[in-house]
Amino acid sequence: MRAVIFANGELRDPQAALAELEPDDRLIAADGGMRHLRDLGLTPGWIVGDLDSLASIDLEPLEATGVEVLRHPRRKDQTDLELAMLHALNLGADEVVVFGAFGARWDHTLANLLLSLHPELVDISTVFVDGGQRVFVARGSTRIEGTPGDVVSLIPIGGDAEGVTTSGLEYPLKDGKLVLGTTLGVSNVLVETPATLDVRQGQLLICVSHESIVGGVK
Repeated sequence: MRAVIFANGELRDPQAALAELEPDDRLIAADGGMRHLRDLGLTPGWIVGDLDSLASIDLEPLEATGVEVLRHPRRKDQTDLELAMLHALNLGADEVVVFGAFGARWDHTLANLLLSLHPELVDISTVFVDGGQRVFVARGSTRIEGTPGDVVSLIPIGGDAEGVTTSGLEYPLKDGKLVLGTTLGVSNVLVETPATLDVRQGQLLICVSHESIVGGVK
């Protein structure tokens, strides 16, 4: 089951987000992410958070239609997005797509990305979508989808990544090593789709950016 979460960050391409949705998706608003769903004319099944960003939205009509509002105190130990992702896990989701996870605050953006490493969420396939960019964590064997010409960056996270082998990328790796804090894996190019990636040890943050966004590799 796939859950789609709208967080309260920037939604750079609302129509592209709308086009990605599937009929059986479970829609979840992480607090102020409800504004994105409202603007798209969508109704979530759940609104999760402390609701501090929803002062301008009347929730009673939504609750009357069956939307479940899961209210949390403002003084809490998790962000609204973490709570929404944990709720998706409780619903039985094995795949999560997140829109609106990035924005002006770097602390929120970095913390949101690192939710892919959450000990309770590590077995869920999580993809963060930001306009024409997709970000996810890869372990073991992974397929990288996209369009030839897309820029693909492989960034070690949590430690070095060893035994890295790729196919379908312009600059291949064979049993290579990507060292944490270095940039060897940045700005590769997708030449065949799907590309494949194998990591014997460690994990990589995969960033796939459509070529129209990056304007070429630098």
